[in-house]
Amino acid sequence: MGVFTYESEFTSSIAPARLFKAFVLDGDNLVPKISPQAVEKVEILEGNGGVGTIKKITFGQGVPFKYVKHKIEAIDKESLTYSYSIIEGDALEGNQLEKITHESKLVASGDGGNVIKTVSKYYSAGDAQVNEEKVKEGEKQATQMLKTVEAYLKDHPEAYN
Repeated sequence: MGVFTYESEFTSSIAPARLFKAFVLDGDNLVPKISPQAVEKVEILEGNGGVGTIKKITFGQGVPFKYVKHKIEAIDKESLTYSYSIIEGDALEGNQLEKITHESKLVASGDGGNVIKTVSKYYSAGDAQVNEEKVKEGEKQATQMLKTVEAYLKDHPEAYN
């Protein structure tokens, strides 16, 4: 098994705590409502929404994957950190990847917004090689989802305060 690590940053003008509430704590409800072409629905299969919870995310027609199951590994409302592992679904490229982990932290920036720093690790199965183009495409889709939430929060200044 090999591990391919991809680091990314996304800058937002939204305050970190507000974006964390919207995207992480209520993302299962918000994202399908404001971007059904990206996420059709989110179902909790096990757990109560905290660490250890397993969710099934069914994607909309605008995404090349049908679904993924992910497990919440850590969530910290105080430090604004969140991590989860994709443990099943199309994003694992059949039997090419064992899992994908994403660890994100929202860090306040000097202008009242924040920087979302994410470290993603792709665990290949056996001798399989990680397709870097697919990694970049997945990261691009995640960034687009963040931009959609950011735009919603800008248009609804009363939400998630």
